[in-house]
Amino acid sequence: MGTLRDLQFALQLKIEELRQRDALIDELELELDAKDDLIRRLQGELDRLRDTLTSPGSSTGQHRASSLRVKRRSVITEPTNLDLKLILQNPPMSHSKNLESQQLIEAALRDTEWLKYVGTELSDLVDCAYPTVVAQGVRLVQEGDEASQSFILEEGKLEVSRAGQKLHNIEPGTLFGELALLYNYTCTSTVTALMSSKLWVFERQTFQRIMQRSSVLRITQCVDVLRSVPLLCALPEDDLIQISDALQEHHYSDGDYILRHGIPGDTFFIVSSGQVRVLERHSVSEDSVCMSILSSGDSFGDRALKGEVSRSLSVVSAGGVTCLVINRETVMRFIGASVETKENGSNESKARSADGGDRLSHVSLDDIQVLCNVGEGRYSHTQLVHLKNDTSCAFVLKIISKHALVSSGNRARILAEKQILIDAGCPFIVRLYCTFRDANCLYMLKEACLGGDLWTLLRERGSFDENAVRFYTTCVLEALRFLHGQGIIHRDLKPENVLLDQKGYAKLAGFGSAKQLGSLQRTWSFCGSAAYQAPEILLHKGHSVMADFWALGIFVYELLNGIPPFSGSDQLKICAAVLKGIDAIEFPEVISDPAADFIKQLCRENPTERLGQRNGVTDIQGHKWFKGFDWDAVRKGTHPPPIVRHVQGFLDHSKSDNHKDSSPGDDSDWDKDF
Repeated sequence: MGTLRDLQFALQLKIEELRQRDALIDELELELDAKDDLIRRLQGELDRLRDTLTSPGSSTGQHRASSLRVKRRSVITEPTNLDLKLILQNPPMSHSKNLESQQLIEAALRDTEWLKYVGTELSDLVDCAYPTVVAQGVRLVQEGDEASQSFILEEGKLEVSRAGQKLHNIEPGTLFGELALLYNYTCTSTVTALMSSKLWVFERQTFQRIMQRSSVLRITQCVDVLRSVPLLCALPEDDLIQISDALQEHHYSDGDYILRHGIPGDTFFIVSSGQVRVLERHSVSEDSVCMSILSSGDSFGDRALKGEVSRSLSVVSAGGVTCLVINRETVMRFIGASVETKENGSNESKARSADGGDRLSHVSLDDIQVLCNVGEGRYSHTQLVHLKNDTSCAFVLKIISKHALVSSGNRARILAEKQILIDAGCPFIVRLYCTFRDANCLYMLKEACLGGDLWTLLRERGSFDENAVRFYTTCVLEALRFLHGQGIIHRDLKPENVLLDQKGYAKLAGFGSAKQLGSLQRTWSFCGSAAYQAPEILLHKGHSVMADFWALGIFVYELLNGIPPFSGSDQLKICAAVLKGIDAIEFPEVISDPAADFIKQLCRENPTERLGQRNGVTDIQGHKWFKGFDWDAVRKGTHPPPIVRHVQGFLDHSKSDNHKDSSPGDDSDWDKDF
């Protein structure tokens, strides 16, 4: 047996060996990440070359394009309850559990790549988990079923299989099925209990309500505090909500001076957490006296909003403190911009361009002749058509199955899409001319953008140069300027939904997820396309028009680089990468420093810190990336487009069968307004 010194020496050697192994593992992980990134880039380039080499009309090319488009299909899941008062009055039900179970659940949640970003609401999620016991041989999850629950195994053992083949076992302390917390998805595997097992269950509805409630509480508390400020109390609630959105979090340590007597300032503060001491000093020779202690929900500094720049009191943090902060200039901008934005939006809506849309108001289905099919969606398909009495102009006819809409609960969504497009008088938004219906289908006659979409162009030609991207980004921003002025959020901006007209100008399409914002200027739907969803959408924290600006940053990155910054086939890994943040992404050399700064400012994790939060598109237009770019020329339609595609061939298709008449009648109440 060795001496104590020998054992200590051997232990030191072992520790050093382990340290070297850890360092080697870290190096290998970094190397693996780099190789994964290289593989993604090469795969994107390979896909592009395959599409280029494959004839556009061949079945192989169509199948390839179709299979790739499926990966970018948008998802939308409406929250189960939008009654905000009910959400506040009825918190989700908690279930008792011992300390050991609490610790196991919390550890499993924190080990998850994306749930660890949930924040303080994680403890509420732990409280709301409820227990279940599954007997040996029972299938807990069935391949092919829709999932709405996720689980943590506490005791027992489970087997995961696919198509009858075993994949792996699930051991205690493991969370699985967490994708169900985000949206309805189809299970790709079966989970069977190998022995009697105890699990903790999380419901998607509960997770959504926890996140909704936290967000609504914060907004209503901020609005209540802002309403108590004399300068702001007369403003409408919508304006107060916009001001509350601009509040930024500042953190202070114990003893930090937040305000100092006599020091100029123009900032208003709301205590979010912790306490502060308000100090007053009557003369230079006297010590400061504590006048009051402010805690969560209290505010100070409101005199600065009136223009009083010299502070009359000092405020010091008592322990760790978080304050929500806004300056006078921002408040004044919101107050002054509110009426102007609404008036501009109203005027644009009335100023629909006289492009011949009025002559289509009396067109019927019998007047339409089909040229060819141009696309197929989950509940609809589209055809290129023209009028029988005028073959010089093509249109797109979107055909939606009534049965699919009723059975999937999409009635309200398609009616909202129709209303938004009918009212949209913006030259940078695809025009909806008129709608029809028959016994089986709904029809939307739209402007035909025969230049195709930017996604296809990106696959054919590779990434765009910066001047081209600036041009397309300006077109998109003009569309967003109009929509946001109407209180509408698009929620599915991506290259697939940006189309080129015959002149080469870009128009925003894809309004299936668009929504008119209502109470609190928020919506809580889980929607959009993978890699383009903002963090607040992924976490169900409620999102505003700022989610569109996040997507714009991803859009610019993809056009410049060929693939988005957050990509892959695994939804949860994409989600985790998004929540990790844009700063964790290494930008390629093809993206210049001004462009990278533009993207990063749009893709800040906190919506209140994003470019465009204060003055919308006006702030974005002023970024240095647009320096020297003729924005007005794009608005007037005089800027030469970077790409003009030859589209006359689309109109030379041999005439296919005319639209087949469906059974007359069936003016069912549900679509009487279509």
